[in-house]
Amino acid sequence: MCEKKVRVRYAPSPTGYLHIGGARSALFNYLYAKKYHGDFVFRIEDTDIERNIEGAEASQLHDLIWLGIIPDESTEKMNPKYGPYRQSEKLALYREYAQKLVEMGYAYECYCSKEELEEQKEEQLQSGVKSFKYDRRCLHLTEEEKEAYRKEGRVPSIRLKMPENHILKFNDLVRGEVSFNSDDIGDFIIMKSNGIPTYNFAVVIDDHIMEITHVLRGEEHLSNTPKQLQIYEYFGWEPPKFGHMTIIVNPNGKKLSKRDNDILQFMSQYRDLGYLPEAIFNFLFLLGYTDADGREIFSKDEAIASFDPKRLSTSPAMFDNKKLLWVNSQYIKKMDNEAYFKFILPFLDKLPFIEALSLERKKDISLMFKNEINYGAEIIELLNQIIERNTELNDEEKEVLAKESALKVIELFKNKLSVLTEVNEEKIKNIFNEIKKETGLKGKEIYMPVRIKLTGSMHGVEMYNIVDILGKEETIKRL
Repeated sequence: MCEKKVRVRYAPSPTGYLHIGGARSALFNYLYAKKYHGDFVFRIEDTDIERNIEGAEASQLHDLIWLGIIPDESTEKMNPKYGPYRQSEKLALYREYAQKLVEMGYAYECYCSKEELEEQKEEQLQSGVKSFKYDRRCLHLTEEEKEAYRKEGRVPSIRLKMPENHILKFNDLVRGEVSFNSDDIGDFIIMKSNGIPTYNFAVVIDDHIMEITHVLRGEEHLSNTPKQLQIYEYFGWEPPKFGHMTIIVNPNGKKLSKRDNDILQFMSQYRDLGYLPEAIFNFLFLLGYTDADGREIFSKDEAIASFDPKRLSTSPAMFDNKKLLWVNSQYIKKMDNEAYFKFILPFLDKLPFIEALSLERKKDISLMFKNEINYGAEIIELLNQIIERNTELNDEEKEVLAKESALKVIELFKNKLSVLTEVNEEKIKNIFNEIKKETGLKGKEIYMPVRIKLTGSMHGVEMYNIVDILGKEETIKRL
C-alpha cells in the first residue's frame, strides 16, 4: 500500500471524556493502521491548560482500550524515538521550530494587541469583508519599532506569512481532490504571546516528528488542512495523506450536539449502562461506513479486513439509537450463558429483592431476560416493572381490561392457578390452552388481560417467567 510503514494517530485534548465523534475518529484510524499492518498512536494535545479536566486523559485512553481500540503507542506505552506524547512537554521544541520559520522569512513577530485586532476585524466587517484576514501591519516592522513595543511590555506572537495566490491542493482519502487558495486564508498565528503553539502549528510538528503517514479526522478540520500544508511546504517535509469524514447527525438531520438529550454522548455512559464494547465498536464502524456486502454485524477482525477508506460515506452519518440497541442486543444474545450471567450480575444486584437470592436463582432469573434486553441496565427496569407493577394504566390498557371477556379470562386463570400443587412452564401453558378451549378466545385476548393485571404493562417477558418471579401467592393476590 505504502513504502513507509503506516502510522496514524488519535490526539484528543483532555478537556473532556471520550465522545461519540472522537471514538469514531479513533476507530477509523485504528482500522486503517491494522488493515495495512501499521501503528496506531495515542497522544495528547494538552496546551489549553485552563480547560483541561482532571482524569480526562486517562478516561480517553482507557475507554478506547475498553472498546478494543488499543494503541500501539500512548502516554502509557511510549516509544522513545517518538516521544514525548503530550504537547505540554514539547513547548521548547515548538518555539525552536517557530523561530526557524522566522529566520527563513516564512514567519514574523506580531505585536498587535487584542484591542487592535478587534479594531481591524470591525473595520473589515464594516467594509463588507465576511472573513477576517490580518492586515500584515507587523510584517515590515523595523528593529527600532519592535524594541519600542517591547519597552511597552508587549510580548509578540508569531504569524505564518502566507504566500500570495498560492494553490494548496491535496487528494482527500474520502472526498477526492480538494484545493484552497492562500489568498483566502491570511497570515495566522503559530505561536501565541504566552509561548503556547496554536493547534495548526503544533499538530504539524507532532505529526512530522512521529512520522505520521495518514490522518483521518472530522470534516470540521478540512479548513485547517491548507494551513498545515503550507507549514509542511515551508519546512520541506512530506505531509501525511489526509481524509476528512462527514459529521454525525441526529435523526432530525442536525449536527450531533451535547444538547441532544435523547442520545448519550460519552463512551463512559454506555459502559456504565451495560453496552458491550464489541457492540459499540461494531456500531461506530457502521457510522459513516458501508460494507461492500451490506453486512451489519462485524467482529473486530472482520471490520479490519473489510475496511477501505474509499467506502467512507460522503454524506452525514446518522446516529440511530434503535440501530445501536439492536446491535447491542445481538451481541448479548450471542454470549454463552456463563459470560452473560457474569456480565448481568452487577445490574441484578442493584435490586434489593434480588440481592438476597442464591446465585443459582439469580442465574435462572437473569436468563429469562437474555433475549429481551438491549443493554445490561435494562434488566433493572424490566424486573422493576414486574415487582413494583405500574398502577397508572394508559387508555389502551384500560380498554383491554374493560372488556367482559377480560374479567372471565382473569378469573379462570386465577382459579386454575390456585389449585396447582406445582407451578412450572408447562403447567402455565396448559392453563392458557384450557382457557382458549373453554372461551373460544385467542392469543392477545387471553394473555393481555392477565399480563396487564400482573405487571400494569401490555408488553414484557414470557408469562411463565412473570409468574415464576412473583411466585404463586403474589400472582393470585394481584389477579
